[in-house]
Amino acid sequence: MNTRITIGRQFGSSGHEIGKKVAEKLGIPCYDKEIITATAKNSGFCEEMIENHDERPTSSFLYNLVMDTYSFGYNNSTYIDMPISQKVFLAQFNAIKDLADAGPCVIVGRCADYALQDRTDTLNIFIFGNEETKIKTIMNRFPELNEGKARDMMVKKDKQRQSYYNYYSSKKWGRADTYDLCINSSTLGVDGTVDLICQYVNDFENKKC
Repeated sequence: MNTRITIGRQFGSSGHEIGKKVAEKLGIPCYDKEIITATAKNSGFCEEMIENHDERPTSSFLYNLVMDTYSFGYNNSTYIDMPISQKVFLAQFNAIKDLADAGPCVIVGRCADYALQDRTDTLNIFIFGNEETKIKTIMNRFPELNEGKARDMMVKKDKQRQSYYNYYSSKKWGRADTYDLCINSSTLGVDGTVDLICQYVNDFENKKC
């Protein structure tokens, strides 16, 4: 087993749970919120600051989205002038690359597919779902929400993830040609989706042999 697996996901599609179960089945680590800890350890940013900018645009982020002021061809002086949101992204970007360098793993969200785009041992997967199923999943996770508020949260979270991904990546969030495999988790359920991904990974490994 020598494959790194990245998972992009719609909110409510059970992407985190699927990623965790795939990792358990393949016997490799899964990184989701753990990326925040790894980023803090290596960058000097506190975890709270990283979490505040985690997969979400900020006012400075949106300003740069409009002005398109910065590029990744930066030096020390431009780094100093970068908004904190971009510094946090670069720190997460480096943490993701370090985690992938350490060995096979599953990495959920955070433009991981973009960070690892130069690797040939990586499979990029996107998990989506039917609206009704996602809303039920969100309501189970947050019992205090009614259907309307669950739908509002779903839309808001996906807009945040899409804006974040489309700004920092050269590809489009959720579009089929961005990934190796897109799966509707509502069709097979969590365990069926896990089995499908594991079979896909095994076939990918065998093709390389």
